[in-house]
Amino acid sequence: MRDRVITALVLICAMLGAMFLLPTIGWALFGGILLFGAGVEWAGLAGCPTRRRFIFGVLLTVAGLLWAFATGLLTDMHHPEAVSAAYAIATLFWFLGAPLWLRARPQKLSVPLLLMVGVLVLLPTYSALVQLREIHPATLLLFLGTVWVSDIAAYFSGRHFGGRKLAPAISPGKTWAGVYGAFVATAVYAWLWITLLPRFVPTSVSELPGGNLWMFACIAALTAIAIVGDLFESVLKRHAGVKDSGNLLPGHGGVLDRIDAVLPVLPLAALMVSL
Repeated sequence: MRDRVITALVLICAMLGAMFLLPTIGWALFGGILLFGAGVEWAGLAGCPTRRRFIFGVLLTVAGLLWAFATGLLTDMHHPEAVSAAYAIATLFWFLGAPLWLRARPQKLSVPLLLMVGVLVLLPTYSALVQLREIHPATLLLFLGTVWVSDIAAYFSGRHFGGRKLAPAISPGKTWAGVYGAFVATAVYAWLWITLLPRFVPTSVSELPGGNLWMFACIAALTAIAIVGDLFESVLKRHAGVKDSGNLLPGHGGVLDRIDAVLPVLPLAALMVSL
């Protein structure tokens, strides 16, 4: 627990410092470090040997930086339609492909297929990480806060109430009580968002009939898809026969263990903002 708390404090300070203090290119490079770590771990879960894991991480990071420059994420957006299409494809995977994957839980998966899914999942997340921060650091922080509130509420409500398991074959520790707790907590979070920080409600949401009240539905969708992301990473770890995606973060496992719920949330959040 001591290592877990110290690591969490260091990560929070580093993340907030980078988010609010770094220039645009600095944030892109900071995100590139996270992308590299996630890529290496994803390749490991796919079954790649060490050398190929490193190569996949490097190629993925280079692709992410080139994508950011080519689409204008680091300057004025030159190709917003391409960026939105990437977010839409990733979101479609998380709402349709990932649930079907969780239901079927295929035992035989080819390495190229898993690496392709990694590109599909990780690149749009990196793109959203850059774009949302460029809109405003608080915008990115608020969307990340949705994941953190959901995770914390699910953990404590699940431990307190227990009850029926959500997906015992995938993640035995998760319960339906945790799911309900996550939705209640994020609904309160949505209310606080639109009450205290209405200027950070996406324009595409506030201009709908009913205005800011649509944030309740948006946050509920983000909460649901965050749970899917968490379960999906658990399936990959079970397939690989490992407890954690890596050991880079003492007390927390790997990078993917910390961002599993973020992976589906950020592309959908960026899509909401981009519409």
